[in-house]
Amino acid sequence: MAAAILELSGVGKSFRSADGHERRVLDGVDFTLREGEIVSLLGASGSGKSTLLRIMAGLIEADGGEVRWRGRPLYGPVRGIGMVFQSFALFPWLTVQQNVELGLEARGMPPAQRAPRAARAIALIGLGGFEGALPRELSGGMRQRVGIARALVTEPEVLLMDEAFSALDVLTGERLRDDILELWRSGTMPTKAMLVVSHNIEEAVLMADRVLVFASNPGRIRSQTAVRLPRPRAPDSADVRLLIDEIYALMTAGAGRAAAHAPLAERLPDTDVARMDGLLQLLIAAPFDGSADLPALAEEAQLADAELLAAAHALALLGLVQLERGDVKITPLGRRYAEGAHTLRQELFGQQLIAHVPLAAHIRRSLEEEPDGRLPQEPFLSLLAEHLSQAEAARVLHTLIAWGRHGEVFEYDYHTGMLTLPSGDEDDAADTEG
Repeated sequence: MAAAILELSGVGKSFRSADGHERRVLDGVDFTLREGEIVSLLGASGSGKSTLLRIMAGLIEADGGEVRWRGRPLYGPVRGIGMVFQSFALFPWLTVQQNVELGLEARGMPPAQRAPRAARAIALIGLGGFEGALPRELSGGMRQRVGIARALVTEPEVLLMDEAFSALDVLTGERLRDDILELWRSGTMPTKAMLVVSHNIEEAVLMADRVLVFASNPGRIRSQTAVRLPRPRAPDSADVRLLIDEIYALMTAGAGRAAAHAPLAERLPDTDVARMDGLLQLLIAAPFDGSADLPALAEEAQLADAELLAAAHALALLGLVQLERGDVKITPLGRRYAEGAHTLRQELFGQQLIAHVPLAAHIRRSLEEEPDGRLPQEPFLSLLAEHLSQAEAARVLHTLIAWGRHGEVFEYDYHTGMLTLPSGDEDDAADTEG
């Protein structure tokens, strides 16, 4: 077995929100990264993947467990780890050459030494001739190449890539990914191991020796799958498609759990009603006729894996589809919804929302108990923020409001931030009170 470079044992991390509530982001993460391997990490947005990478890079500290670098405890940034960010993170006023030199400059390397070394990294990543260009003069793919060159110029043993290809268009991302794999295969790059965070299941299977699936609330490794196929891997080969199906199944496992087990401050899938409706319409039409392989449905819908999985999880949560072993099957209620008129769809959506999303039912009951059927959003936002970050709490409430308005469970005034009972329901509530 190859030597371990990074080892995580029981790693945990909590953050304290502005109102003092502690939120557990990571819990009991065990992981070893070994020489000669590429590992992909898949998981939902907000599951803690980026936090885990920053702990591994020594940028933030874990508050539980242990992180070891080459057998020794890791307490801060180390020279052997380079990181590539999704947002490129370039300084816009610096040239390509100057951006790539930054890491060497921070280490105190004199200009005469760092200039040729940066030039070699720029050429290695395919940007020779653009040393004097500013980031605004480059395409997105070229800017990300600068970010990769800046990480490689320090000759890291470990390269951590945080969704490095997700901000790029599909073709640019594929080309850059293939170039990185070619550098890895040829031994041209100094890196001995890579950890790649991704939302793209196909990308993970094509790149990695192991694919980890990350669970949420709190973040932890739920499963890992070994990929023993030789590189380069053809996306359409039977072995690759089989592995993609297997990982889809792992990522959708448990999606239809009972509402009784759902917490009040639940992290809802980040999707909208239009996308859910669109998937149902595709699902009932030929060639699927009610049942589909998730990768095939993603291709037909022209959705990224993260977008498809969010919509599929939302539909499963509401009881409109069933997810099992990487396949999606419409339920009888889902078919009734998909084939129904707009008013019926609204009625069924609202019914399922109250039945399966505890916070929706809680908001509805709270509004019915108010004499005027009105409440500000702040108490519900605070409730979510006890368990989620402020940004994620706001995102979840925004999603729930959109769903609730579609299902006529409640209304929302975007100017005042007030939640109200739908028109007509206030009178029903008042009559009940009387």
